[in-house]
Amino acid sequence: MHLVLLGPPGGGKGTQAKKLQDEYGLVQLSTGDMLRAAVASGTEIGKRAKDVMEKGQLVSDDIVVGIIAERIEQPDAKKGFILDGFPRTVAQADALEEMLKQRKLKIDAAIEIRVPDDLIVARIDGRFTCARCDHFHRPKVDGRCDVCRGGDFIRRPDDNAATVRARLGVYHQQTAPILPFYEERGVLTVVDGTLPIAKVTEQLKEIIEGVKTGV
Repeated sequence: MHLVLLGPPGGGKGTQAKKLQDEYGLVQLSTGDMLRAAVASGTEIGKRAKDVMEKGQLVSDDIVVGIIAERIEQPDAKKGFILDGFPRTVAQADALEEMLKQRKLKIDAAIEIRVPDDLIVARIDGRFTCARCDHFHRPKVDGRCDVCRGGDFIRRPDDNAATVRARLGVYHQQTAPILPFYEERGVLTVVDGTLPIAKVTEQLKEIIEGVKTGV
């Protein structure tokens, strides 16, 4: 099972990817984590990435796709993977598709977690990070973490309305065009990201079960 999770920043992709990883044994692939691991491992493509990063330049699409190619060859990815945060452009989606095709693999489902911009801003503006468990959320009870009940919070400097709207603008300009790319291939599905987390997870599991049974 090979999945791509799409949706705006703050839409819940990371949270849902972790739940699906736990449920189905899929590997959640974060490009940032993979880049750091490749650099640390000293592989040929990791050395290329390190050289680019040390120069303060952006890592090219071909390097990122190469790192993904290396990662999905590892034993823990045999059951499948979830791409969260990649691809971000149509060019990246093309490159990913070609790499998978060379390995006789394909994206089985591209799932958009759809959340309106205003709700994203409301979710993130004023959001706090628990200093004890590192959970991002706006506490239901002031001064108490919903998860660990701790009382110490950190405010991320980019968790404000202006920054969030700027990030959303980049998403709509660069990433949203990927939706028709996957729609043309018949693998795009949309879920309602405004629902409670558990309900969103249920929608995602229904899609996965449908793919598994060919429905």
